[in-house]
Amino acid sequence: MSARVGVITFPGTLDDVDAARAVRYAGGEAVSLWHRDTDLQGVDAVVVPGGFSYGDYLRAGAIAARSPVMGPVVEAAHRGLPVLGICNGFQILCEAELLPGALVRNAGLRFICREVRLRVENSTTAWTSGIAAGAEITVPLKSGEGRFVADDDTLARLEDEGRVVFRYADPAPNGALHDVAGVCSDDGRVVGLMPHPEHAIDPLTGPGTDGLGLFTSVLARLTAAA
Repeated sequence: MSARVGVITFPGTLDDVDAARAVRYAGGEAVSLWHRDTDLQGVDAVVVPGGFSYGDYLRAGAIAARSPVMGPVVEAAHRGLPVLGICNGFQILCEAELLPGALVRNAGLRFICREVRLRVENSTTAWTSGIAAGAEITVPLKSGEGRFVADDDTLARLEDEGRVVFRYADPAPNGALHDVAGVCSDDGRVVGLMPHPEHAIDPLTGPGTDGLGLFTSVLARLTAAA
């Protein structure tokens, strides 16, 4: 039986369909979760996709982090459920305090939409275990509030503990500190990144298939643990 991966939809979510397609491309079963749900339907992992949840009012991700569905997601993540946050999903995971740091307005205050090269710095997480450390992948970036920031102590801890999962291979176009594109929790099961791997799973519709590795990685990890 295929692993079941929940994909959350909030009002304003744009990329849930793409995330669900990526799960299916990787060989998993995508399970739709609604922002008002309090039952995760026994899923084996969760993707918090990109978009503009609740219109990005207050701060991007701030309202979504306090939605009904995120309560059980946070509890399950603390028990070891793999969770991936993409773009707005990354913002939500930071607002929910599942990941450290924050995402703020891009340097230059401009929305950025382009393909970027990422270097995989940590290949031991639930979402990167099938990708070689040091590998470079090309995926789209599209965000206005994608600049990763954290205080000096937090940045030092992330670097020392190997919790920077993705780094922009070129200087971060959004001004992210230390060129950080994605980070993980201390156990490596929760990962957030600003660029969009779900938009790089098919050469017909994206820059290639580099993004598929995140989804095949988690499915392989779940299968091995079954």
